[in-house]
Amino acid sequence: MQKTLKKVIFFGTEDFSLTALQGLVEADYNVVAVITKPDSKRGRKQILTPPAVKVYAKSQHIPVWQPAKLLDIATDIQALGSPIGVLVSYGKIIPDSIINLFKPGIINVHPSLLPLYRGPSPIESAIINGDSRTGVSIMQLATQMDAGPIYAQITYPLSSHESKPELYHQLATAGTKLLLSTLPAIIDESLRPAAQADNLATYCQLLAKEDAWLQSDQLTAEQAERKVRAHLGFPKTKTTILGHEIIITKARVTNEPKTPLDVVCRGGAYLSIDELIAPSGRLMTAQAFLNGYAAG
Repeated sequence: MQKTLKKVIFFGTEDFSLTALQGLVEADYNVVAVITKPDSKRGRKQILTPPAVKVYAKSQHIPVWQPAKLLDIATDIQALGSPIGVLVSYGKIIPDSIINLFKPGIINVHPSLLPLYRGPSPIESAIINGDSRTGVSIMQLATQMDAGPIYAQITYPLSSHESKPELYHQLATAGTKLLLSTLPAIIDESLRPAAQADNLATYCQLLAKEDAWLQSDQLTAEQAERKVRAHLGFPKTKTTILGHEIIITKARVTNEPKTPLDVVCRGGAYLSIDELIAPSGRLMTAQAFLNGYAAG
């Protein structure tokens, strides 16, 4: 059944965005355009790759706009007559002049319990800080980063074992469910957002390739293990062992060294590596690495 005849424009770029877009389409929302960042070069071969939301939108015959500057498509948005905006991990600041083209503004899905972890890496920050819970906030977009008023929130417990890809998937699913359950009331304006407590705000930073290197002398073993889970995929966790640069993909904390791959950390405990990506690019167990590289 059609949930609304009003036109919806979806903003999103990251893989996290795809679940929400699929949810809107499958719930019969009238998605008339997807705005995403331009295609980017990815992988070792630097192949020009479209965002996942673009691929999906085209499969659903939804027009895709990839402006270098959002102001370039202001007239196109305006022509749709006060559409609804939904934004999930778009990756660019939206100027007021664009926000004001939407009624009731642009609705943002943010994977944290705002005002905690405003910024681009809330999922990674929750893992790396060892939080016992995180969540998803549905908010009204503002030009100040993640500072808009909140429509709804859900809390999501953490087990201290989640990896970044696992938690991304879990929160994307939970966030989409919350979005779909609150969107009708947001659209008819029976649900009003409440202001955030700015004095409680915390912030997280954009991760870079340089953040991959494991500085074991500055981290406890527990902190290092959380970093491995939080940085899985990007920016990864790198170190040099037995003269070889490796990427750690799975590790645990031990009090005593078991193999030459165990890394002593601040405080004296060890990060025991269970799985890694070798210099060859192959994913392998620690034992397989020792068999193939330790004697070389």
